[in-house]
Amino acid sequence: MDSLTQAALGAAVGGAVLGRRLGRKAVLIGAALGTLPDLDVVIDYGDAVANVTEHRGFSHSLFVLTELAALLTLLARRLAPARDITAGRWATFFGLCLLTHPLLDALTTYGTQIWWPLDVRPAAYPIVFIIDPLVTLPLLVGIGVALVTGNGQRAPARGLALAGAYLVLAFGAKQLVEARLEPVLAERGLEASPRLLQPTPFNILLWRATVVAGDDHHELLVGVLDGDTPPTVETYRRGAELEAAALETDRGRRLAWFAGPFLRYESREIDGRETLVATDLRLGFPGFHPFAFDLAIRDGEAWRPVATSRQLPAPSRGNREALTRLAGRILTPSPALCTSDFVAAGWLREAPEGC
Repeated sequence: MDSLTQAALGAAVGGAVLGRRLGRKAVLIGAALGTLPDLDVVIDYGDAVANVTEHRGFSHSLFVLTELAALLTLLARRLAPARDITAGRWATFFGLCLLTHPLLDALTTYGTQIWWPLDVRPAAYPIVFIIDPLVTLPLLVGIGVALVTGNGQRAPARGLALAGAYLVLAFGAKQLVEARLEPVLAERGLEASPRLLQPTPFNILLWRATVVAGDDHHELLVGVLDGDTPPTVETYRRGAELEAAALETDRGRRLAWFAGPFLRYESREIDGRETLVATDLRLGFPGFHPFAFDLAIRDGEAWRPVATSRQLPAPSRGNREALTRLAGRILTPSPALCTSDFVAAGWLREAPEGC
């Protein structure tokens, strides 16, 4: 989630746990702890692929944060003037303020390395967009009341309850959309294909499904309010003929570990050189994928890995129009919103009638 939401979450948790005893201090310390894991963003690994794939790494590890919470508990017991707060209460305070950060991040598409340093892919079960006002606002109101009144517990706890209820609703919405998606995929023989289902920006009523099958990837928009209207399926080329060349590079393998099969490959001319580019299809929206990286340069008949990868500029053509049309699509499935309206010519393989 965004840094504001994470700070608000830490503040609300801090108030709910120790607000009665520490008042405003519990909220402020909780906000600082809630922000702490995201400070890894200031680390420059000297390479664009490394910077993206290492983010939400060691600083989001449940192992690392549990050890940090234990250390802070020991320091608080020794140094804090509030001697009546038990070690268990301090451990709960520090542990929840820190650990809720990566757990919330794991509910977004990007994924979070909660099991670092184990060699497993980032955990991701997306039920909420990286910015969602209905998660953030209850937390902000709760901590705002606490800071104004000095009563650090009751209002933050209520804000947490409302934000938690919204996440439960998001989980339920995802189950409903999954059920509507299944027969459409089964009809095309895609029920066993890798899929990613995630909410579109700022809501949990409209969901984007991305399904990968060989050289193709399929895009669908499925709404909670769609009723019996089946989703349309748009099929795009994935550039799988370049996948083997990409996986021969260290950065290509790293991206495959990070994004799984949800990568598109293409050859572009960049700075006068034929360049192999990989794009993460999970993040953004068709036509507006922000994470694309150069991996290799054509050298005769072979691809030579780049010395340092770059994150390529994201397209911005029509992004305001796309958001406006997405907002309208939330309430009604007709007329259909075609993702191909925003994708560069040449990638579309098959569009349904009306697109």
